[in-house]
Amino acid sequence: MGYIEGEDPNQMVMFPETLDEYIKADNPVRFIRAFVENLDLQELGFHRAVPNERGRNAYHPGMLLSLYIYGYMNRIRSSRKLERELGRNLELMWLMRKLTPDHKTIADFRKDNLNAIAGVCRRFKQLCGEMGLFGGELIGADGSKFRAVNSKERSFNARRLERAKKRVEQDIDEYLREMEQCDKEEAGIQQPTAEELKEKIEKLKQRQAKYEQIGQELSKSEDGQVSLTDPDSRLMKSRQGTHTGYNAQIAVDSKHKLIVAEDVCGSRSDRGQLTNIAKQAKEVLGVESLDVVADMGYYDCQDIKNCEEESITPYVSKPAVSRKTGLFIKEDFEYDSQKDMYVCPTGAELKYVTHGKERERGMKYYMNREACSECALKHQCTRAAYRRIKRLENEGVMEAMATRVRGHPEKMSLRKGVVEHPFGTIKRGMGQGYFLMKTTVKVRTELKLTTLAYNMKRVMNIVGVTKMIEALG
Repeated sequence: MGYIEGEDPNQMVMFPETLDEYIKADNPVRFIRAFVENLDLQELGFHRAVPNERGRNAYHPGMLLSLYIYGYMNRIRSSRKLERELGRNLELMWLMRKLTPDHKTIADFRKDNLNAIAGVCRRFKQLCGEMGLFGGELIGADGSKFRAVNSKERSFNARRLERAKKRVEQDIDEYLREMEQCDKEEAGIQQPTAEELKEKIEKLKQRQAKYEQIGQELSKSEDGQVSLTDPDSRLMKSRQGTHTGYNAQIAVDSKHKLIVAEDVCGSRSDRGQLTNIAKQAKEVLGVESLDVVADMGYYDCQDIKNCEEESITPYVSKPAVSRKTGLFIKEDFEYDSQKDMYVCPTGAELKYVTHGKERERGMKYYMNREACSECALKHQCTRAAYRRIKRLENEGVMEAMATRVRGHPEKMSLRKGVVEHPFGTIKRGMGQGYFLMKTTVKVRTELKLTTLAYNMKRVMNIVGVTKMIEALG
């Protein structure tokens, strides 16, 4: 028995095969070319969509756009890696008609066409809508931390800056002691020499001055953080530890798990982000009303109220309340909406007394000092002189939502399967858990390219390449 024999690469053939014969009819690159050719690049705002009359000929923006779509679909996002692939990847040779732009041209295209690329992502979502791939009734919203082009060592808050300053001061003191020791000993015996130590001290003083400048920037920062490489990135905690990055937000339609909206922010939590992402999803889907399900990270009274004002009905689970203290918690008190008061476990009435603000949120306070002073269960309720219950001014919105959540457990059970699936595919399957660009504007466009690639791969699995090309008309 032998082996299956291949062809000798040096063997000459009389009738060479064309590149097109190597690309099957259902190859994804055929849809990429058809999709890009179907776009009005000038209307989308691509640079050089109309060639200049003078000067050197430029690459067609459609070619470079096709290159990026292919790259993001196939784990090749770096401009240098794309440049290498152009000389050895048969699919790219077909797609790019054997053009080989250099990495600088490739990188500049993405940087110079941020808004236009966002328009391409919108156009594909419109195509998905025309194909009936969106349900338009229920979406899942979630956030995930993506790493930025900024190491943790080049991000500072007040505590990290103070530690860095102390390290520099300790190093300077150590070098000064060594210099003093050098002066007492014979020249040439002690290493390093006094001159070398002076150079090291000078460098440390320069770093010290840099830290002082960072301290001034920290005092002006709204969130108490400064990042040196990517100024918009922030230190964020995740299951993998603390890293510098962005909080990526997506909204996913429940019908086929397609991403209908995406955004990035520097917030370390998802609180306050629900209205923004859900409103974007509602506009893409073109519906009058929409249900959105999200985890407890989005539990925020004002955000929930804003959603309802936009005809978006939120389903957000309430965070569990700790009973570690062993005392009665707020949930043990029953609220009477008609009388606007709370009833404690012993039946005493805590009436509204005053209002105020906490963390820029309107707050109402309820208490009954007389009842607390005579209460037999006071030791189980509070360690203060009396118990005070706090209630948000719009807390009725949260109570109504809690009733909805209890009435529709099936929607909450759908959440993980709907919205966490895309993040898992993007980060693990597509290897895109980090950004290559800097600043929020550029990173937002990069996320749009990522979600475009995810949606394309997903739709190809659902309906196939041939039907997608037919849908273009």
